[in-house]
Amino acid sequence: MTDADEDRADALFHALSDRTRRDIMRRVLTGEHSVSVLAAEYDMSFAAVQKHVAVLERAGLLTKRRHGREQLATGDVTAVRAVATLLTELEAVWRGRIARIDELIATESSQED
Repeated sequence: MTDADEDRADALFHALSDRTRRDIMRRVLTGEHSVSVLAAEYDMSFAAVQKHVAVLERAGLLTKRRHGREQLATGDVTAVRAVATLLTELEAVWRGRIARIDELIATESSQED
């Protein structure tokens, strides 16, 4: 991975590391929502929800557009797929390490016989 790819991964995982942001993502992936409607669901200030939305937007996980006085947020499915791809790559590394450990154990067991 390049440094830019690593920076992108950092931003994605940071954005998704918070429970509220993950919930916001679930909601905006089902369709466009105004930030004020999103904020009404949480026991925090509107400004706090705006900050969560901004983190998701900077990570590229959602986009916002203005419609009159409202800010409308929509989830970016392509960005979510990028997260899934990163996790799949990490899983492949992990499975490779487990396979090598299994091979070492099998080799040692056969040498002891």
